[in-house]
Amino acid sequence: MIDVPFINEFFHAPEVSAAQMDEFWSQGWRHFGVEFFRYSAMPTSSGDWHVIQPLRVAVGSFVPSKSQRRVLRRNADLRCEWSPAAIGPEVQAMFERHKQRFTENVPESLSVFFSPDPSKIPCECLSLRVWNGDQLVAVSFLDIGQRATSSVYGVFEPDESARSLGIFTMLKEIEWTQSSGRLFYYPGYATREPSHYDYKKQFSAMQYLDWADEWHVMPRQKTPP
Repeated sequence: MIDVPFINEFFHAPEVSAAQMDEFWSQGWRHFGVEFFRYSAMPTSSGDWHVIQPLRVAVGSFVPSKSQRRVLRRNADLRCEWSPAAIGPEVQAMFERHKQRFTENVPESLSVFFSPDPSKIPCECLSLRVWNGDQLVAVSFLDIGQRATSSVYGVFEPDESARSLGIFTMLKEIEWTQSSGRLFYYPGYATREPSHYDYKKQFSAMQYLDWADEWHVMPRQKTPP
């Protein structure tokens, strides 16, 4: 049994304005390409149900933790470049290496997450490319709304896992959101119960949606030492 309204909704939208994206995100909607969805609970392999928690960071109050500051220092030698979202052979090949890290819910391809024109459809989307010298080591994708941004997906080279590049790209996405004058950064879904999505909860100024259209401050989660 779950103690939140049961929601399982979806719709198709090839073109969405920046202001409408803000509204969708505030109501717990996500999207893969032009397919929008939201759901309040998910079954587990053990037969239980986990409550989904849409998350957002109020970036004006965000302060990186001690461990997150270490991630930024560890990667200070890397070069970061923002550009309109595009998925070429180099990114596709990195995704194939990246997905070997997963043992369940392994995505088939990047095309699952993006439209054929990811920079414009269904909304503006930027890509953050991270370089170590002339080697591309990480790429993440950020949807742009009028007052908010939303992380879509990120990949990195498994050989560079010691750099915590997934956390690094999220920190750079928050930094971009702050510098653009926007108010919120949506990192996607987590679950109320412990799960492999818990890393998303380890950011300050985090809020969660209770599925009654109310956002609440999430208690600060402990971060690794």
